[in-house]
Amino acid sequence: MKTFDTLAELAACVGQEVAVSDWHTVTQQAIDQFADATGDHQWIHVDPERAKAGPFGATIAHGFMTLSLLAGLVMRSLRIEDVRMGVNYGLNRVRFTSPVPAGSRVRLRSELLEAAPIEGGMQMTWKNTIEREGADKPACVAEAVVRYYT
Repeated sequence: MKTFDTLAELAACVGQEVAVSDWHTVTQQAIDQFADATGDHQWIHVDPERAKAGPFGATIAHGFMTLSLLAGLVMRSLRIEDVRMGVNYGLNRVRFTSPVPAGSRVRLRSELLEAAPIEGGMQMTWKNTIEREGADKPACVAEAVVRYYT
């Protein structure tokens, strides 16, 4: 985990890769739980037998599930000591560039693109790349805007 004492210290890293998470396994159980939470029970996600004959040879995580992993992967890869809370402000761009089959391991690479002061803290724009172990292309690339408050 990469730790920064202050937002200013982190802001000095604009243009750099700031953090890389540990690997995280995407289980079928987690995919099923996401399907239950969202109501998206498409067979490519939740029917392992049918998915074997599908285009990926196995069930795959929902694209939005892969995107939702960002929060936890960030929390396990980056800490800012003087921040009392961070709030997702939005996404500028998201692409799902390759599937995440059940049982895959993914990790996050975070590059700080911009940092600007706001009242009570700082707004930062991140290029987040979720990699799948052994894959040629990332699973997801998302430009996220986060507001940090001190």
